[in-house]
Formats: sequence, C-alpha cells, structure tokens
Amino acid sequence: MKKLLYVVLGIVAILAIATVTLFLLFKPNDFREEISAEVARATGRELVIEGDLELSYFPWLAIEVGESRLGNAAGFGAEPFASFARARLSVRLLPLLLRREVAIGEASIDSLHVNLAVDRNGRSNWQDLFEAGDTAPDVPDSSGDSAGELAIAGISISDATVTYIDAQLGESYSLTDLDFSTGRIAGGDPVGFSGDFDFDLQPADLAGDFAIEAVMLLDAKAGTVAFSNVDITVLGIGVAAEVEPFSYAGDFAPVATLEVEPFSLKSLMRRLDMEPLETADSEALEKIILTATARVTPTATVLDDLSLVVDDTTFAGQLSIAGDAAGTISVQLTGDSIDLDRYMAPAVDTPAAGQGEVPVEIPADLVRSLNARGSLKLATAKLAGMTFGNVDLGINASNGRLRMHPITAQFFDGAYDGDVRIDASGEVPVLSVNENVRDVNVGALAKAMFDQENVTGAINGSFKLSGRGADLAVIQRSLGGSMSFELLDGTWEGTDLWYELRRARALLKKEPAPESQLPARTKFSSVKLSGPVVDGVFKSDDLMAELPFMQLTGKGSVDFAAATVDYRMSARILEKPEFLQSATDEELQDFTKAVIPLRITGPLLEPSIKPDVQAMLKKEAEKKVRDALRDRLLGGSAAKEATDTGEANDTGEATGTGEQDTGDKQKSDRDKLKDALKDLLGN
Repeated sequence: MKKLLYVVLGIVAILAIATVTLFLLFKPNDFREEISAEVARATGRELVIEGDLELSYFPWLAIEVGESRLGNAAGFGAEPFASFARARLSVRLLPLLLRREVAIGEASIDSLHVNLAVDRNGRSNWQDLFEAGDTAPDVPDSSGDSAGELAIAGISISDATVTYIDAQLGESYSLTDLDFSTGRIAGGDPVGFSGDFDFDLQPADLAGDFAIEAVMLLDAKAGTVAFSNVDITVLGIGVAAEVEPFSYAGDFAPVATLEVEPFSLKSLMRRLDMEPLETADSEALEKIILTATARVTPTATVLDDLSLVVDDTTFAGQLSIAGDAAGTISVQLTGDSIDLDRYMAPAVDTPAAGQGEVPVEIPADLVRSLNARGSLKLATAKLAGMTFGNVDLGINASNGRLRMHPITAQFFDGAYDGDVRIDASGEVPVLSVNENVRDVNVGALAKAMFDQENVTGAINGSFKLSGRGADLAVIQRSLGGSMSFELLDGTWEGTDLWYELRRARALLKKEPAPESQLPARTKFSSVKLSGPVVDGVFKSDDLMAELPFMQLTGKGSVDFAAATVDYRMSARILEKPEFLQSATDEELQDFTKAVIPLRITGPLLEPSIKPDVQAMLKKEAEKKVRDALRDRLLGGSAAKEATDTGEANDTGEATGTGEQDTGDKQKSDRDKLKDALKDLLGN
C-alpha cells in the first residue's frame, strides 16, 4: 500500500511539475501571428487579434481571447465581417484524461458584432466562407465510439449586434442589445435557453423588442428538433407556443400551436410610433385574442384552425402569407356578429359656416400597399345603423387595385349584391361600383340611413357609377354612369297629393280651400325612373308613377353633390276612387279633362311635391287669351265651336265626334284663326 501510494504521489507530482513548467514556459500571445496566418490560409480573410490570449490549465483547460476582428469579403468595404470584445472556452481536464469525456464549460462571447450583406448582384459576404469550408479535412466519424460523451455547460452571448443589408432588395434588418444563454447541453437531454434583443426592420419601418424562453429537444439520430414551453414576448405581447418535432436536415417545415395573450391594438400602434386609430367607440380594438396552428414551409407561412377575437366578434378560418417577395396574404374567415359603426371615425361637430364638410378620403396608400385575396363571411354586420345578414365579401388586392367582389347580403327584407373597385395605381384614385338592391323595405332603409320616415314600400335599384378623386366629395362631382329605380306598393308620408291638387284648383277658381284629410299621405303602386349620370348629376326623362287615381309622367334631375332634386311632371286623373267621395262633380270634371303640372323640388331627403301653380296659372292665362282672340277674330259662336273642338289639344286626347264634316270645320276655323293672327301680329 505504501508503494502504491508513493507511485500515485509521484504521478501527481510529475503532472504538477509539468503543468507549472508549461504555464511558465508557454506564452500563447507568441502564437497570434501563426493563428492569423492559418485563418487567412483557410478563409482568405484577415484575422486581427488585438487583445491578449490567455490560458488556464487546472481544473479547466481554458482559453480566453481578447478583442478580435475578422475581415470582410472582397468588395464589401473595410467594415469587419465579425468582431468581439472577449471570448472564452474551457474543457474540464481530468474527465478528458481519465474517461475521454469531453466536458466543456460555458462558452461565452461578449460584444459580438456580425455584419451580413448582399450586394446588388445577389452575392453575399458569407458565401466564400462556406466555399472555403468545402475543402476542409473531414472530421473522423466517432459515432461508433462509446468511450466518451460530449457535454457543454452552456453557451452565453451578451451585448451582441447583428445587421443584415440587402442592396438587391433594398432591405435592412438589425438586432441590437442581443443577449442569449442556454443551460447544460448533453446527449439527448432537453436544453433550456432564453434570449432577448431589439429589432429594426426597413423599409417596413418596424421596430421593437423581442424575448424568448423555451426548452429545446434535439434528436441527433433522427435529425429532428422540437421546442416546448415556448414563451415569447414581442412588442409587449405574450405568445405561448409548442413546436412539434421537425427535421433540421431536410425540408424545413415546423408546425406549432400558438396562443396570443389578449392585447390592445391601439397600444401596439403606440409602441410602433404609429398614430392610434381613432374610433367612434373609444373601447374598440382594445381586446385582440388569437389562437392557431402555424405551419412554416419554404413557400408559405400558414395559420390553420385560426380563432381571432376582436372585441365582441369571433372569427374562425385560415390565413397564409406567401414566402415569395410579393408576400401575398390569403385569408378565409367566418365571423359571428360585428358592429362596424364602433370602428368608424368619431363623429365630428357640424362644420362652421364657410368651412364645408370634412372630406371622407379614399385610403389610396393602404390600397397601394395591400397584396391580399380571400373571403370574409359574417352572420350579421351593422353599418350606418343598418343591419346586414349573411354577409359574403370577396377581396382581391394587388398592384394598387382593390376589388371587393362578390358582395352579397340580406337587409331590410331584401337583398344586395355588388362589385366595388378602387384603382389607386395612378396618381388620382378611381372608385367604381356596380350594385343592385331587390325588394328592400325603403321605409326602414330611409329611417336607418337618414332618420326619415316619409316613404314606405319596396325598392329595386341598379347603380353603375364611377368617379375620380381623393375623397368622396370630389368623386361625387365627377360621377358618371347610369342608375335605375323602382318603388312598389308604398306611400309618400307627409304629402296628400290629392288635397294639394284640390287646393291649387281652388286657388285658380278663387274658391275656398278644401278641408285637408289627416294624416297627409299619398299612396302609389309603382314609381319608375332611369337615366344617365354625368358630372354627379342624374337626369331622367322617363319617370312614371302609378297612383290609385292618377298617372304621373315627367323628367328632371338629381344633383348628388348639392343633394337637391328638381322634377317637372304631368298628372292625369284616371277615375274616381272611393276615397275621393268628398270631391265635387265640378272638381272631378275639371281634373279628368285636364293634364295637371306637378313639381318636385328641394332637398333630396325631404323634397316638396306640389302642383306647379305657376304653370297652371300660365296655362289658364293662355287659354283665356286664346278664347278672347277667337271671340274677336272668329265671332262668338265660331269661337265657342273652335274652343270646344280644340280642347282636346290641351289634354292630349281627342274629344270630337270623329266625323269628317266636324274635322273639316275645325280645319277651316284653324286656318281662319291663323290668318287673323298673322294680320294681328303684323300690325
């Protein structure tokens, strides 16, 4: 035992003496030039070691390198490719000597700076390093040697900066204040790690902070890696994830389940130095929740089983972002119910006199930047006080052009379908619509949109319009296209057209006005009109209205910019309905034999519908002048006969007997009248 003890002590003494001798005689700084020369031979780049090289021997064999920098590739400037202030690597000595076990201590590097770049031709400044690595000698395969295992106490990177500049795409990314550390790495054991950094992405003008903490499981035999207990914080938003095992040697296609903690979109915009959206409801966009299964492939990033909560609305579906340069967004979402009025701009005070209304701008910049296609379905949606059901909206946007088609919805007992396009590819946006409504309750529509209760019935309509301008007011003044309307089986509340006719007749006859019947109301079975729109003015000459006792025809215009209407119509009494029992026989006789002029004028939402008294007075005066001329020029009986036979010309219907001698007599009297008028006018 004593001899054995002496042997052991002798070996320890020899090792101690050898270690002290190595420590005293070996000076690592003497090898800096040789190390630099070897790096230059292997990579073609200059390695400059300005700091000291330090070695320690027991119980760790460790090397520490001071400030160093590696030169950049040719053509990428004088800025170093990589640099650091300090790096340290150590190996536990005795396990290596006795058990051939490689126990590496913490590998650390401080103030690492890496500058990655791609030139205009697509060449990178790291490409040559990989090419040089292809000629390096192969590492012996030790997979069959079970004598030792590799273990690393951890990896630590502090205060690092990584920049990436792509001159070909005009993009740049930077990660600053980067800290990263891992736990023990050994065999197939799970490895915990954490990291955080600030980022700046250009030209997206996106900056913020990122942090991650997770556990990684590496399976070297299967060539897969998985992540669990992943907690990510980006821009103050927490994300929990579980990443399924995926191959790191073959196609890169990880799959992960994501749960995004509730966050405020407005707060997120503030963190991004963006002006938060102003909404009519100040509490809108304050609760956003997202869960999904994410798949990352070389061609796209896909969110399946997507659940998106926006305040009180829940959407489900799928979203994907293409992996190419265009980055096209494809989305299919189905939602339950949403109140869009909450997300509109806040109501503004009525503008002061002379200031005009606040213009509603076309979102041209958004349209130009949008590259998306897909569909959105909603069970119900509320907008401008109107509730739409079974909403189906298709979206296709690219190259500055946005098309929303098809658009279908049910509202107010009817249906709507449309095709809306915004072309912002040029300097001035162009808005065009092709819309149709069918069997819509016009009373409920007028109440919801304009808070008016002056009309009832069902409306059918078609609108094909387009206009140019930066806001809706300018577009209104440039509108062109065509429109058509049809109102069926309704009433015009607040106006009793029959009473207005009787009152106008009494005025002409200088008789007392008739007693009005309340509530004032005019029934109609149909109202039709159509025509072109030019420079924001709708004109039609085919207005046709059918009332229970009257037929109306007319023409006129609607000025959308001024929101005014001006129509002139002619009314003909068809028969004596039961509800006109209060009318006298003389009234009915006057009305049924005459064509009555009417006028619709005033604001578009509250127009006035009344007999055109001025036209009626003019017509009455013309008749009196004509009768007086006939009396003087043709004589009393002739004048009366001419008046009786010519009365049909005022009403547009023939009232004579149709016999040949009567027609000849009318022609003779007219010829005499013409000759007499010529003489009178000549004098």
